[in-house]
This record gives sequence, C-alpha cells and structure tokens, in this order.
Amino acid sequence: MTSKPPFKVADINLADFGRKEIIMAEKEMPGLMSLRKKYGAEKPLKGARVAGCLHMTIQTAVLIETLTELGAEVQWSSCNIFSTQDHAAAAIAKSGVPVYAWKGETDEEYIWCIEQTLIFSDGQPLNMILDDGGDLTNLVHEKHPNLLADIKGLSEETTTGVHNLYKMMREGKLKVPAFNVNDSVTKSKFDNLYGCRESLTDGIKRATDIMLAGKTCVVAGYGDVGKGSAQSLRAFGARVLITEIDPINALQAACEGYQVTTMDEAIKQGASIFVTTTGCRDIITGEHFNMMRDDSIVCNIGHFDIEIDVKWLDQNCVEKINIKPQVDRYLLKSGNHVILLAEGRLVNLGCAMGHPSFVMSNSFTNQVIAQIELWTKPGQYPVGVHFLPKKLDEEVARLHLDHLGVKLTKLNATQSEYLGLPVDGPFKPEHYRY
Repeated sequence: MTSKPPFKVADINLADFGRKEIIMAEKEMPGLMSLRKKYGAEKPLKGARVAGCLHMTIQTAVLIETLTELGAEVQWSSCNIFSTQDHAAAAIAKSGVPVYAWKGETDEEYIWCIEQTLIFSDGQPLNMILDDGGDLTNLVHEKHPNLLADIKGLSEETTTGVHNLYKMMREGKLKVPAFNVNDSVTKSKFDNLYGCRESLTDGIKRATDIMLAGKTCVVAGYGDVGKGSAQSLRAFGARVLITEIDPINALQAACEGYQVTTMDEAIKQGASIFVTTTGCRDIITGEHFNMMRDDSIVCNIGHFDIEIDVKWLDQNCVEKINIKPQVDRYLLKSGNHVILLAEGRLVNLGCAMGHPSFVMSNSFTNQVIAQIELWTKPGQYPVGVHFLPKKLDEEVARLHLDHLGVKLTKLNATQSEYLGLPVDGPFKPEHYRY
C-alpha cells in the first residue's frame, strides 16, 4: 500500500483532451457548480479522505473536482471494468488526484484498483466512502474491517448498491451510517429514467448500427431503468415487450400500452433485441439463447453482469468472434448466432459514453450533499440507511431549473395557508411517490 503508484490510467497523454471535455461538461452540470460557488470558500469537507468507486467518466471528473473544491482529499477507482473514459481518468490523474481506472480492466485488476484507494499518500486511511454498486463498501467491511472505526459514513449511488446496504443492515453487517442517494427523487426519477432513455439506444446503435424501427424488443424489468429503456426503444419505432415479476410495475407497463409477457413468450413472438434492467440474476439463460432468432442482440443496463448467462455462451458456443471492443458474436450449435454487447455489463457505458452530463448533475449533487451531511454532522446519523430530506431533494431540482429556462409558479399566502404548505416548500410529504 505504501509504495503504490500515484495513479494508474491507460494513457496520461489523453489528459488535455479530457480537460477540454470536463470544461464543456461543467456548463451542463449546474447543480455541482452551484455547490462549488456556495461552499467553496468554507471548505466543509476539509479533513475528509473520500475513497470513491464510481464510473470514471467525464461527469464523474466534475464530481471529483467538486469534492476537492469543497476541501476533501479524494482517491478514485471505477465501479465497472468497461465504464472508464480514459481521457477523463487521465485529466483527473494529471490534476493530482490519485486515480486507478482504465477501460478494459480484468476482474483482478478491478479489485487491485479499489484496493489502491483505501490508504492515502500520507499513510492515513479513508474516512468516507462514495460508492456505486457496493463493491468498495463490501471490500472494506469484509477484508479491511480494521478501517471501519474511522469511517464517518458512506453514500451509495445505485439500486444494486442500495439493495446491498439493506441486506447488510438486516444481517447486522453494516457498521457505518449510509445515505441511500439512489432513492432521492432527483436521482432515481431522473438518472435512472431519463438518463437510460438517452444512453441505452446510444449504446446499442454505436455497437451494432442496427435500425430499431420495426424491430420487436424485450425489456426485462419495468422499474425506472426499464421505463426509460422502453421509452427509448419505442421512440425509435420498435415494438416493445416487457417482462416483470411485480404486479404493480406490470400494470403500469400495460397501462402505457406495452404488452407484458414472459421471456419465453417474447422470444416466440419474434423478439430480436433483448435488454435486461432488473438487478437480478439469470434473466436470460442458455434455454433462452437456444430459442432466439439468428443474430439476436442481447445487452444489459442493470449494474452487474449477472442478468445474462454469459458463462453459458462461452462454454456452449461453437465459435466466438470479437467484432470490435465490447461486441461479440457467438455461433451456437443450432447454427444461429447471438450478438452480446459489453460482455453482459452496462451497455450504455461499455459501448457508449453513459448518461448525459445534465442528468448526472442531479445525481452527483445529491452525492455531494450526502457527503457534507455525513462529514459535518458526526453522530447525527446512526448506523443504518438514511435518505436526504425532502427539502434538499427539492433544492437539487431547483438548482437545475434555470439551465432549462423553467419559471416556477409561486404560492401566495392564501394558497399556502389553504394547502398547509410553506411558500418555499417542501411541497410533498415523504411518502409521495412522484
């Protein structure tokens, strides 16, 4: 640990290119830039040593530099072996922040990168965690429990990581206060929904150049990610089928005009493009591959690579041909082919550039606020999983309105009294679902 390299990226010479894109992204991330303006002078994160494990993209670079502007020391790894944008990693490494991330890591290199972020250059360990998916959280709890005593808290970005936190809590394994950033309204109802609506089809088209109009597509899961994915495919003229386990989500899909059926039935109806969004394992299996049309395209936009049985493809194919990075064509014994994108990992980050900067500003503003809450209010949040208050959620949204030219209507005193609401909010109860 003490002799670790100051950074490890694919090519430090990409830093200038990365910096140009970071400057452009800042203009599309008004929430983060507002936090810099508001808190930059007082440095509320001074003394915080934040270990981050989240997709090392241009947008994440703006997040990192917001944390450092607010006083934190930061070290970073990516939470997916294919999601790093190498020019972004290079730019952050050149700025002096230790980054350990490059596109195309092996699984072993991925763990090594996370390990590098635990101890800082002065020999002091991390005292804050910013995670996406739970790998950093689990690594510290399982392999480095001696570091937990100094950790003031963690903030978790995504649905999969939040499920992990609640599971840890139920089993008595969670040892630090945690913020569920994912279920802030300005995260899940924006990043998960509108982000996927733009980035899913971007990934599919960059990878395959396929025409979506007229195709029959399956979206497995109709949560926020599934909703955005289905809207995106439908907007291109595709016929979209939905699979679901939850009767409420299934009814929502049906009321939006989607046919809800099983994976087996969807394949029989001639589907040729398959997108998994569930966060669950074994959604598309060997049995399904054997039933599919020739050259069906299969991809995942859930967090981990467990939704598609890639191992079955590798073990049972006659031939596997790599068409280009993150695009593999498998020949099956039946004579049909399956085209797998991003090895079953996040297709929008593996085959494209992930979500746009503006929607990530919503998510990452929540992350920074959560880090400030945990760092500046020690003892206020007991060990457990917490949410940001509704007032802060509304403030995150408010910070993004001017950029879109939105003009809010304001309650007058009579209306405020009638509704029993403050003129400036919060406007909805905690249980309101949006």
